[in-house]
Amino acid sequence: MTTITNDQELRSALDTLSLEQQRAVGARFANSIAALTNNPRLTKCLENAMEPDASSEEREEAYKAAKSIAVKTYTACGRDADWTAQAEHFVAAACAAALTPDSLITEKQNLAWKAAIQARMAQNCMMIENGEGEVENEAIKQYEITAEFLAD
Repeated sequence: MTTITNDQELRSALDTLSLEQQRAVGARFANSIAALTNNPRLTKCLENAMEPDASSEEREEAYKAAKSIAVKTYTACGRDADWTAQAEHFVAAACAAALTPDSLITEKQNLAWKAAIQARMAQNCMMIENGEGEVENEAIKQYEITAEFLAD
């Protein structure tokens, strides 16, 4: 099994993945922070992202919903606000990254990497909300998720 111990190795591993594999890993990253939201619409989007047999139409509808939630919760970012709402913004952004329609993907974009960064931001918001300096390190979880994916 591949061992990933830092972000450079993670990024290199993610860059070797096909678009569909990027979606799958990105969805796993988003799903790893699913507990940070109690929004049923977003939960449904996360379920769709995790569904390997979802059609492109189903993915696009889920993308639109996740993006809508991300836009709505974006207004909570950057000011003294509810850190839980900000975490939800980043959960939605991670989900949207994994669900991005093919037509919106640029040549240099990596959906899994984008989802990874958004997931880390969500976890950081909850760390601030909880006033704890020690939370499960999201980067390490992502290294493990990617290594397991590559081993399958």
